[in-house]
Amino acid sequence: MTNTKFAHASADDLERLVELRLIAMRPSLEAIGRFNPDRARQRFVNEFEPEHTRLIFENDKLVGCFALLPRKDHLYLGHFYLHPDVQGKGIGKQVMKDILGAATALKRPIKLITLNESPAISFYEALGFAVTASDDVETTMEWSPNH
Repeated sequence: MTNTKFAHASADDLERLVELRLIAMRPSLEAIGRFNPDRARQRFVNEFEPEHTRLIFENDKLVGCFALLPRKDHLYLGHFYLHPDVQGKGIGKQVMKDILGAATALKRPIKLITLNESPAISFYEALGFAVTASDDVETTMEWSPNH
């Protein structure tokens, strides 16, 4: 039986979260010919807000993270990564149910950006997110507590 726990991130977690991002995102980025470790690292560094980032532990091992960033009219779900070893085991779905519950309590929609053709799109659609925009690389999705 697994045991999922959360902890607040700190600035000291930056490097291990960059590594987690590279491991988790590599297959999707390679599939579209855009895997660039330096660019992936810089994007994470530029957007890292430790005070809004939570670490996900499974049986006391770091397996993921997410950032739920407050914005003027919504919450932005950024940097939601799970290590490939734990993907498909229900952890992401449970984390998202907790996030959606928090957003419902706050009466705030959630927006996120995912890579085009990523399996994440169907994952988020199953949770009630809808595609609101896309470009050559990314798809923007939104979930509303009023849907």
